[in-house]
Amino acid sequence: MSLNNLKPAEGSVKKSAKIIGRGQGSGKGGTATRGHKGAKSRSGYSKKIGFEGGQMPLQRRVPKFGFTNINRKEYAGVNIDVLQAYIDEGRLSDVITIENLIEERLVDKNDLVKILGRGELKATINISAHKFTATAKAAIEKAGGQALTV
Repeated sequence: MSLNNLKPAEGSVKKSAKIIGRGQGSGKGGTATRGHKGAKSRSGYSKKIGFEGGQMPLQRRVPKFGFTNINRKEYAGVNIDVLQAYIDEGRLSDVITIENLIEERLVDKNDLVKILGRGELKATINISAHKFTATAKAAIEKAGGQALTV
């Protein structure tokens, strides 16, 4: 062993990260490893999300079709079989308002409520909601209740 072949032990020395942008003395001067000219060589460069190097981006290549009505009203539906189950459990009384449905977390506080006609209703209820289907209204009135539109 002599001074010209001394080396540190395997794995004991980590190579430091490449230090760039510190002038000519660093050995990476001039362009600081960014190449010459172009957007990527400038400070503050960041490409737009979805940018594909000038190729037409995917979100513009995919066809868009159909019509979306900006005035559409979305209703949260509650079926009468769910109401019957809640009445059987004692969670709802014979007078049901939208506030009762919100408390039972059947609908959210900003929802428009529509009562739907799935299932069978045995209890006599007075229910107020924004809309009713024809089958739901018929089932409620057949059971002796009232369907009140808010």
